[in-house]
Amino acid sequence: MRTQGQRAATAVALACALTATTQQAAYADPETLTEVRARLERLYHDAGVATDKYNGAGEKVAARKKQVGKLNARVDATEEELTRLTSLAGAAARAQYRNGGFPAELQFALAPDPGHALDNAGRSLRAQETTRDVMTGLTAARENLRARTAEAAGELKRLEASRREMAAERRKIKRDIAAAELLESRLAEPERRRLTDLDDQEARDAQAKWVATGILKKIGTKATPAGRKAIAHATRQLGKPYVWGAEGPDSFDCSGLTSQVWLAAGVRIPRTSQEQWRRLKHVPVEKMRPGDLIVYFSGASHVALYIGDGQIIHSPRPGRSVTVAPAASMAILGVVRPDA
Repeated sequence: MRTQGQRAATAVALACALTATTQQAAYADPETLTEVRARLERLYHDAGVATDKYNGAGEKVAARKKQVGKLNARVDATEEELTRLTSLAGAAARAQYRNGGFPAELQFALAPDPGHALDNAGRSLRAQETTRDVMTGLTAARENLRARTAEAAGELKRLEASRREMAAERRKIKRDIAAAELLESRLAEPERRRLTDLDDQEARDAQAKWVATGILKKIGTKATPAGRKAIAHATRQLGKPYVWGAEGPDSFDCSGLTSQVWLAAGVRIPRTSQEQWRRLKHVPVEKMRPGDLIVYFSGASHVALYIGDGQIIHSPRPGRSVTVAPAASMAILGVVRPDA
């Protein structure tokens, strides 16, 4: 006959077993796993959008700093030229004073060679007028440059303030990524494999629908020399991990990869997927060729390198590595050409 303590221990053991079974069932439930997958996609997508905004803000700050530096250099050069011309004009005035400061008419009347005096007077007058005109122009240019510099400096301050505000968003990005990684880590190994299988199956289904349209018969198959270099460099990055904000050489985010492979091909393009979409030449999907970039999602939050035969190389998201994937595995926004 069981004692009260034995009965209590048995009850605890049974409760633990039921809890474990319930947890396993919850993770194994296809609907629950689908919900987990949807949450992961949302977290990573939001992190990707915020990442591009932050990186884009950094690019704008750097570009504006460069512009302000150039404008300041031009102001300094204008100031130096004005100082030089002012000094020359002062020297000419002092020389005229030392010579008696006679007006040109009197110099003409007293000169032994009136023709020579007239020529000298004419040249002197033209030189003075030219100097005055140049100084007037330089003064106007200096004021214009100062105004432009002040405007650019003001914009720089606004951009820097905006980027400081984005630092808080940057911390949120890291929290979102950490939350997604924690969510994945809590899945048992079989569920992780099933999660990957779900991703792969959805990609295959989307690719099959895309290919069924006959699109691959229209898309170009030959890359330009620069495009071949970009593809070759991207191929050498396969297997390197995704790291938020990274642009090589040991890890990449999506646009860090595309910008660096094209830089290796001798073509400098914007750093972020949003700027790549905004500033590079758009081409129709059916006119795409290997080496072009496919931009994904309505907010241009992801980008990949098209390598031909309906395939891309991209850096997917945290927890994944640079890999080859079907081109239509995500919602295509459009195509841009770095070497247009």
